[in-house]
This record gives sequence, C-alpha cells and structure tokens, in this order.
Amino acid sequence: MLRLEKCKIENGDFSVLADLQVNAGARVAVIGPSGAGKTTLIEAIAGFLPLSQGRIMWGDLDLRDLPPGQRPVAMLFQDGNLFPHLSVAQNAGLGLRANLRLNQAEQAQVQQALERVGLGDLAARKPAALSGGQQSRVALARVLLQKRDLLLLDEPFAALGPALKAEMLDLVAEIATETGATVLMVSHDPQDARRIADAVILVADGKARSPMPTAELLDNPPPVLKDYLG
Repeated sequence: MLRLEKCKIENGDFSVLADLQVNAGARVAVIGPSGAGKTTLIEAIAGFLPLSQGRIMWGDLDLRDLPPGQRPVAMLFQDGNLFPHLSVAQNAGLGLRANLRLNQAEQAQVQQALERVGLGDLAARKPAALSGGQQSRVALARVLLQKRDLLLLDEPFAALGPALKAEMLDLVAEIATETGATVLMVSHDPQDARRIADAVILVADGKARSPMPTAELLDNPPPVLKDYLG
C-alpha cells in the first residue's frame, strides 16, 4: 500500500497537501484543474520534489529520504524521454543498466519487452524513424524492464490521437495487471480515467483528496471539479 501521511509538497511558491492511501495493485487517475498540483504530487512520490513535512510510505518502506533511483518507482514522462542517438533496443535497455553493458540474458529481456509492446522488429531503429505511438511504446518497454512496484504516468500519451491514446492506455492496463504494478496516472481527460482507473485522486485548491471510485466521482463531481469539466 502507498501512504502519503500528512504531506506538504512545495514547488517554488506553490504547495500541495496530501494525506491519503492507495491500495497495492490499484489503477488511480490523478485529475484536477490545470496548475492544481497533479504533477507536483507524483513528482514527490517519485522523489523529484522533497517533502517539507510528512512522509511517503510504500508498505513498511519510508521513501522520504530515498533518492529517485532507489525508490520502487518507474515514471513515464510527457515527452517519453528517449535519446535520439540510441536505438530502440538501447533506449529500452536503459531500464536495466544505465551503461548499457548488457549480458546475453539481459539483451533477451530487452527483446522480450519490445515484443510485449509490439516493437519486436524495430529494435535497431532510432526514435526519429518512429511514429509518436511507437516512441511511447519504447518508453513503456523501458518501464517494463525496470520492474518497479509503482508506475507513475505524467500524461505520456497526451500528444497522441484519441484512438492511439486509448490503445496505449489499454496496453498500460494490461501490463499493470500482468505485473501487479500500482498505477497513478495524471490526466486532464476524464475519459482516460474512465478507461483505465479504478479510482480517482482529485487535486484542487492546494490539496490532493483521497481516492474515490471513478464513476462515483465523475458522475457526481464536486463543484471544483464540475467547474473544471464544464
């Protein structure tokens, strides 16, 4: 279980309060008005932003003072974070070793991950030769190879068209089910939440609320969410 216990997260002159928990294996959307602090929340969980108070727990493990690389967290960013001079296989292989000195077994793991995301025959290509959807799949393969318990998504598919975004969301859901990963996904689109999320964390007015069932929240939104959704 992920627990944020009386947390205050500061990002410049902006802060977000969070006192909530997320069950292991859950798929949770993080939604709210623009600038409300959705990305701030998941960046704190990932370790990119410090807490000014409180603590973040994963089971019995206190994450507060752990650097990002030592947390049980993998994160998909908005831009995919691919290196243009590396091949598809090398970009994915960074999920195993930053120096890319992979042994034969690890190279086989990379190929298996690429096949899982539908890129088994594109391992030698560079990112510039891929479509936007294929680039997203490379980033997802890298996350798959990291084998972390927590998967954080900061709108990585926002630039994709509706059909392709839905396909990628379904792939994330399938992989999360297979691996047992807990997913927190930032989104501006309530339809993304309905498609993939069991529950929703609403971030608004400087506070991240406890998760609520997706349909319950979106069918009967509180005023602050209703104003945002229009």
